[in-house]
Amino acid sequence: MTEPDLRLGVDELTRREPVFAGVVARHGPPPLWGRPPGLASLLHIMLEQQVSLASARAVFDRLRALAGPLTAESLLELDDRQLREAGLSRQKARYARAVAAAVVDGSLDFAALSELPDDQVDAQLQAVPGIGPWTSAIYRLSVLGRPDAWPASDLAVIAGIAALWQLPALPTPAETILRAEAWRPWRAVAARLIWQEYLGARAKR
Repeated sequence: MTEPDLRLGVDELTRREPVFAGVVARHGPPPLWGRPPGLASLLHIMLEQQVSLASARAVFDRLRALAGPLTAESLLELDDRQLREAGLSRQKARYARAVAAAVVDGSLDFAALSELPDDQVDAQLQAVPGIGPWTSAIYRLSVLGRPDAWPASDLAVIAGIAALWQLPALPTPAETILRAEAWRPWRAVAARLIWQEYLGARAKR
């Protein structure tokens, strides 16, 4: 997705959904938030799961410093102590090694992912231990720029939907999927708008 694509999606969604028009009026249009393809971005996304973005960034920066150039080979050379020093839990260290091993043995090819349809991207990524639907959706959204990627279980998306639509309780991931059907084929743009509101509200607090 390019900047013109993003603007087109924002224009379409704000016409369809008054709530999104309110988000743009309060906070402006969302940024593209693009990331480069490859191992580093995937690891960074995995570190972001269920922790704050600032915490994930700190761990990622320490990991990158320890590994030198962060490659699959350099990551596999780090021992348990070094990974703990970087801030990885035992589980996330195991998952990081699984991703690196998949890159080394060729079962995970980042260049090939960009040519695959969404369902096949998810299948390729989720075949690696530690990568679930949230991680693969965020990779498709922020790295591959797929316009209809929808991170149904994203905590900020869930909280943002509850706040924007004044729901009495947080929606389940299944409920966010149902709500987002009306936003096809721009669900990734809808997610960016919801994040824009969530981050803007947090900044004000």
